Amino acid sequence: MTQIEKITGTGIPLRGNDIDTDRIIPARFLKCVTFDGLGEQVFADDRTALAGSHPFDQPQYQGATILVVNRNFGCGSSREHAPQAIARWGIQAVLGESFAEIFFGNCVAIGIPCLTATTEVVGQVQAALESDPSTSVTLDLATQTVCFGGKTEAVSMPEGVRQTFLAGTWDACGQLVANGEAIRATAAQLPYVTW
Repeated sequence: MTQIEKITGTGIPLRGNDIDTDRIIPARFLKCVTFDGLGEQVFADDRTALAGSHPFDQPQYQGATILVVNRNFGCGSSREHAPQAIARWGIQAVLGESFAEIFFGNCVAIGIPCLTATTEVVGQVQAALESDPSTSVTLDLATQTVCFGGKTEAVSMPEGVRQTFLAGTWDACGQLVANGEAIRATAAQLPYVTW
């Protein structure tokens, strides 16, 4: 189990409200058997349309680990491929004004904290990254703050989810595997399993 308390790195500003999962990873990439290679296709259509000027194509943002977005990010379909594509591109955390509920849950399931902040704070972080892409950003789940360019501002996350990251219990499948013996022992004592 991996505890996630703090994520520090450079960031990538992605402006726009209501960026849906079909924009994050177009439907034609959903036929893959594994998630391998999805990172290369993240925002494929947007990147093609912008011919190199999309933030995910710009050289100054390569290697960024924190994505900074606006309102209702990840809306649309429930495809788990969207957070997988973002993660496989290299993103380890997302800061935004708000997230679609299913997208948020799919991010939690793979260990990507999604923290929210006010429109003003998100705008400040995006502006700082646009002004100086080398700006270091730290998302601290313990103190619920974002630090960037000498500033510290408040961020938030639902308390139950925050505690699972801090305790390292966010990985439900990992929890099952780690407790396999206890699960088998309990199952052996249940009359409706052993009858």
